[in-house]
Amino acid sequence: MSSRGLYFRLLSHVKPYWRQFGGAILATVILALTEPAIPMLLKPLLDGTFVDKDPDYMFWTPIALVVLFLIRGVMGFCSSVAFEWVSGKLVYDLRRLMFERILSFPTAYFDANATGNIVNKATFNVNQVTTAATRVLVILVKDSIAIIGLIAWMLYLDWQLTMTVFILIPVIALMVKVLAVRLRRISRKLQATMGEMTHALEEGARGHKVIKVFGGQQAEKRRFNKMANWVRRYNLKAKVAGSANVPVVEAVGALMLTILIASAEDMTVGAFVSFLTAMGLLFPPIKRLTGINHPLQRGLAAAESVFGLIDEPAEQDSGSRQIERATGRLEFNAVTFRYEQTGKDALSNISFTVEPGTTVALVGPSGGGKTTIASLIPRFYNPSQGQILLDGIDIQELRLTNLRDNLSYVGQNPTLFNDTIRANIAFGQKQEPGQQELEAIAKSAHALEFIQGLPEGFDTFVGEDGVRLSGGQRQRIAIARALLKNAPVLILDEATSALDTESERHVQAALHSLTANRTTLVIAHRLSTIEHADLILVVKEGQIIEQGKHAELLAIGGEYTKLYRNQFQPDDNGQHDQLIPDSNP
Repeated sequence: MSSRGLYFRLLSHVKPYWRQFGGAILATVILALTEPAIPMLLKPLLDGTFVDKDPDYMFWTPIALVVLFLIRGVMGFCSSVAFEWVSGKLVYDLRRLMFERILSFPTAYFDANATGNIVNKATFNVNQVTTAATRVLVILVKDSIAIIGLIAWMLYLDWQLTMTVFILIPVIALMVKVLAVRLRRISRKLQATMGEMTHALEEGARGHKVIKVFGGQQAEKRRFNKMANWVRRYNLKAKVAGSANVPVVEAVGALMLTILIASAEDMTVGAFVSFLTAMGLLFPPIKRLTGINHPLQRGLAAAESVFGLIDEPAEQDSGSRQIERATGRLEFNAVTFRYEQTGKDALSNISFTVEPGTTVALVGPSGGGKTTIASLIPRFYNPSQGQILLDGIDIQELRLTNLRDNLSYVGQNPTLFNDTIRANIAFGQKQEPGQQELEAIAKSAHALEFIQGLPEGFDTFVGEDGVRLSGGQRQRIAIARALLKNAPVLILDEATSALDTESERHVQAALHSLTANRTTLVIAHRLSTIEHADLILVVKEGQIIEQGKHAELLAIGGEYTKLYRNQFQPDDNGQHDQLIPDSNP
């Protein structure tokens, strides 16, 4: 988008606040008109008071100056406060739009974009945009009017001298044009590098345990220092480019002053001082206007980034059908899937059926495609070929919200929000559950005992990503959340992997109750957790290579048997990798 298009699009977001914006502009215009009024008053003040000793001028001119500066003070206050209010609303609206868009992005977008860059756009870049929308506009309106008024007064005093003085103005205009392109390019690089630095900072904070254990402090320091240094360098480059025009303007101003002094023989004292004052007042707005390129180009570069995020296509929802509550029959018919960034299929010709109320387990080596199969059901991704049916209906025909209303999910690394345990269990519920219902759910998830042992019970804050809870406690909160949703289809992605042996026994009992009368798809690494599944699918290299019940697969002596022996048979030293699983669920 062109600079003009970007700027007018930016101003379109100010349109809802046109009254406040218009008031700010009006105050700015009045403030600008007082600028040429200062030298206009100086001429009669000097000539009428000190030269002619006119009593009327001696009485009214000082009063007029006091009133003038009172008006300037009031208008300056109103203008700055109104523009700050409008810019605050603009920041809020853009951030709200960006966050709403982020929530609607397909999973593939997050696969391809670093979280730090996304966060940077909604925090740092959006502030740069408001500078272009408000501060730049204030300078443009106020200083343009002030310059026009001052030049008009100078022309009135002596038009020939004014034309002679301002013959060097094109020098300033040419420099502004040359610097504009460089400033935009530097600003783009600065914002991109700021995003990379934010990402490095975020990874350093989140991964502090791994960094400490593996001694990665120096490597992380070098990575962050490199990004921070480039941010410093780009800031310096932008400052140099933005400040380069100031010495030129000042040199031109000194030359103009020299011409004025040499040509002012026929002027009165009042006219000379008025002309000199007008010229002196002219340079600050000219410098601000020539320096406007720096914040303008930085703001426009940020606007490209912000609007680029807002314009990113949302998750496609082509479905139009709805079902009240699914019975839970899932069918995969010749499903093939390939991630955009890879050159090979992650899944190839996958077909299986999950009958209502039954449990199907996916097992196999890491990277085989188990999680990808689970990710296709909520339509985090769409199949490249084939169909996935829920109750005989292609899930592509269902509305996304309706499809996901019938699904519940517990992942390997449960996501908990920095809120209370109560809020995390009830997350997404249209109506907050009562205390008794909440306790019953927590008890079913074997979480009630430890929750009641916390100082504030259900109102205990869990911290970022549930950091104040143990891994097993976080997992049980996630299971309680799935229990409360009571969806007919349940996806468990290694849901017990974070639990110790004792906690796993409790949660397995809770899951046994949860999976009753529900269609359950279980991704499991511990084969002890899925021995009693109605169907076990062995997935390797994107294909189902074996399927059947536990005993049937062991009888085959294939890949499943190999996985089972690796977990439960003694090694060469006679030691077991794991305890032989209990026969009870």
